[in-house]
Amino acid sequence: MAGDDFQPRWIRDLLRFLPLKSQFLLTGNVRDLQIRKIGDHVVAQPMRAVLAATLVEAGYAHVVGYDPVGGFSVLSQSEGQPGDADAVLTRLGLAPAEGRAAAGPDLFAITLERLSGLDGAPVAVVVDFAARLTIRPEALSASEHQLFTRALILSQTAEARPVGPSRAPRFNAVIWLADKEGDLPDWLTIGNPRLRHIPVAPPDRAARRAVAPSLVRGLPSAKDAAPEAIKEAEDDLVDTTEGMLLGDLSAVVQLARAEAVAVGDVSEAVRRYKVGVTEDAWRKIEPERIRRGADSLSKRVMGQEHALVHMLDIVKRAATGIGGRRGSGRPRGIAFLAGPTGVGKTELAKSVTELLFGDESAYIRFDMSEFSAEHADQRLIGAPPGYVGYDVGGELTNAIREKPFSVVLFDEIEKAHPKVLDKFLQILDDGVLTSGRGDRVYFSEALIIFTSNLGIYSTTPDGTPVANVRPEQPYEEVRSRVRAEIANHFKLVLNRPEILNRFGENVIVFDFIRPAIAEQIFASMIAAVLREAAAAGHLVSIGEEALAALRRLCTSDLSNGGRGIRNLIEAHLVNPLARALFDRARPGPVQVLAVRAGGVTELELADA
Repeated sequence: MAGDDFQPRWIRDLLRFLPLKSQFLLTGNVRDLQIRKIGDHVVAQPMRAVLAATLVEAGYAHVVGYDPVGGFSVLSQSEGQPGDADAVLTRLGLAPAEGRAAAGPDLFAITLERLSGLDGAPVAVVVDFAARLTIRPEALSASEHQLFTRALILSQTAEARPVGPSRAPRFNAVIWLADKEGDLPDWLTIGNPRLRHIPVAPPDRAARRAVAPSLVRGLPSAKDAAPEAIKEAEDDLVDTTEGMLLGDLSAVVQLARAEAVAVGDVSEAVRRYKVGVTEDAWRKIEPERIRRGADSLSKRVMGQEHALVHMLDIVKRAATGIGGRRGSGRPRGIAFLAGPTGVGKTELAKSVTELLFGDESAYIRFDMSEFSAEHADQRLIGAPPGYVGYDVGGELTNAIREKPFSVVLFDEIEKAHPKVLDKFLQILDDGVLTSGRGDRVYFSEALIIFTSNLGIYSTTPDGTPVANVRPEQPYEEVRSRVRAEIANHFKLVLNRPEILNRFGENVIVFDFIRPAIAEQIFASMIAAVLREAAAAGHLVSIGEEALAALRRLCTSDLSNGGRGIRNLIEAHLVNPLARALFDRARPGPVQVLAVRAGGVTELELADA
């Protein structure tokens, strides 16, 4: 950054108004490191250090710091000024010891008054953690009210005097550091012509770029690295820390030093800092397991080969890290599973979880029908300060913080309130979500899956739902009509086309359960029932006539997909079989000879 362009806007604003204002309120990103130019290098230093150096360069003889715990101390003084730190504090009427002077609210207020009338070279007092001077700014105690009333009057009565060769006017200034403007009484900060409020913004890309060279030089192997490697490491540090503070960048470098991360692996140090896990669970997944994924998935999700291929492509891309925008922090993969009910959408999410992590229950599932209220987004990210549940945190943010490497399933996304859907924009775009407590939670290691029944029905102009697709239609027509209805829903109904754009081509439409596939599902489920019965000590077989009757009963209506087949098997086999076995007097193997459907299905059993 050339010239004075390296200076943040808040410094330029402060220097511009030093001749005009006697007090300043700095709010916002005041707890972060700030950039400062030392010689030919730009470094990141604490706010108080940067502020003190800036004021000394602007002509202040002494810069004194104050906070409610440590009291007063000298932060900096210009060259050639007489006296040590104790002498400076003594001029303010304090009783220092070893460069510090304790002071409660009453003495602090008196010291401000002494500061205002102090002769000689100008002095500035930086009041850190100013928000902690009050319990509630809108309901001040008597001593708090007296303190800020004095501050208000002093801001109006303070007089500037010329300083230095340029004879630039300078006040004995008071600079308050607070988190937000409302931390101090409104009647002090609003409408006060002698107090300037200066917001301190989070660092932008230019600020990160400015400090990257000095930070990268602190990496373990930077001394021996080629200039091209150093430049690439600087680019990686800037690209992968979008939205992070300068303090975070400094912490990333400290972590890299502590864990001996090489200069060429800056992005790995950033990943470890974000998710708090050293081992990359994606790298530990056995490639052979994913190569065999099609066989294992097709046994659990039948008749959806197109969906399995597309899903496995997303998984392989996630495992290899190919296709993600450099430094974007986006989730490892995104999939939007649409189609009729009971065709295997949720089952595919479970199967993928087992394929990746060896346990289908390891996924994080959210039933979005529970998030249909306007303020349900607070359940996901946590309530804001001052609201019930603030101390608990959000269900989603807590879960990802605990398990950053996970499959996250948002089931039946169309049932969520549109305000909840807006939260997904941050996740899909940047892979980050800010919790109600202000913490940043990263989704860069998660695989995000949405399921939906959108597109199966459409709505007529009078609001009547009608079937948009039917089982007798070929798959290509089903796919086209479902995708068109999904696009219509996001663009015209929700007026949120930007969410649909984030899914891109990862909208996977499932087919209806066709008759041939229904028979395979039926056979698989019957075999599972017989295995469960054997495990419980009941050896059961089914005759050909009874099996054919069951097949006709359970596969005649495929409108509810595989889930409907399972329900009919329970009604026509599981329930009557359990009843018959419970009432049967003599133990031993049995065979189902006939199935008599009716109001209550009855089975004819015989000894096998």
